[in-house]
Amino acid sequence: MLGAVLLLLALARPVCPSPASVASRRAEALKKLLEVFGMEDPPPPPAHFKQPPQYMVDLFNTVANADGVTKNPDILEGNTVRSFLDKTHSEEMRFLFVLSSVAKNEKILTAELHLFRLWPRVTDGPKRHHFCQVSVYQVLEKDNPDTPGGKKLLAARLVSLQTSGWEVFAITPAVRDWTEDESSNQGLLVTVQGLGGSPLDPPPLQFASGRGHHESKKPMLVLFTDDGRRGASLPTAGFPGESHTPGTLGRSRSTRSLDRLQPCQRHPLSVDFEEIGWSGWIISPRGYNAFHCKGSCPFPLGENMRPTNHATVQSIINALKLSEGVSSPCCVPDKLYSINLLYFDDDENVVLKQYDDMVAGSCGCH
Repeated sequence: MLGAVLLLLALARPVCPSPASVASRRAEALKKLLEVFGMEDPPPPPAHFKQPPQYMVDLFNTVANADGVTKNPDILEGNTVRSFLDKTHSEEMRFLFVLSSVAKNEKILTAELHLFRLWPRVTDGPKRHHFCQVSVYQVLEKDNPDTPGGKKLLAARLVSLQTSGWEVFAITPAVRDWTEDESSNQGLLVTVQGLGGSPLDPPPLQFASGRGHHESKKPMLVLFTDDGRRGASLPTAGFPGESHTPGTLGRSRSTRSLDRLQPCQRHPLSVDFEEIGWSGWIISPRGYNAFHCKGSCPFPLGENMRPTNHATVQSIINALKLSEGVSSPCCVPDKLYSINLLYFDDDENVVLKQYDDMVAGSCGCH
């Protein structure tokens, strides 16, 4: 008899999860979170400290607030912006960008070559030129670009010789070719000529190269794409990963009763990237407030509950017991906002990506 009692007590005693079990659940949870961000594995942190291009930092600050929440969903044409630094590291006006990190399902929207225009050389005698013609070519024949058919013109325009700063050239057709056939990527060639196409020796205009210039002025390819990932229209089933029914495991009956008495409303839900071990590759933000919805949807539903017509009818049927098995409406997000991440990818390129339906903007009874 005593043995049976001891056995019952042992079975009734709460069992603490083992460290291995906790680690396994954490790994599974982080894997699911990576899926939300469209990744299989987290990118490794850069081997050495790297300063992200100022253009990408400025773009992030234009698109998002300090928590990464999108200010205006119409600023970006797609949902991904990638930056690539030149791989030639030469003083010549030849540039090569490796695009292997672009996924096959990404739609190429716009591609831009960003070159930093240096102050013109100081020359003896009177200045005869105020402008010069800059042309950007897609290289077709790597060893013989100057032969007929060796290159294709992508962009050309007049550039002032009186200032310095960034020049941006559209090169979308070349990048589309490269992403369809990686072996066709022979790089870009930039030429500087006089107004009538006459040669200038030495050319009065120079662009910063990948060697011998500050990181912030290096040649860069900026690629705007869309990977087709879009959020669902609202009303939705709720915030990703959140159940409509509040969890009851490990919570007292009085706490659960108190929750049911509280009206449906939004509550904080902090996501800290440093705490989950992602701070090495995520540049901004350091974390964000996802918020979550919790509370009751009691009959009758007032306007402050932001109920749908369906929720109102369901509430009435539940209150009057007109049909068995009909529960009261659930407290769920009825407005969701996107967030933006600025991060280093596997190749240490800086990426700005927008993710839909990541923040509960408001809650209602549905």
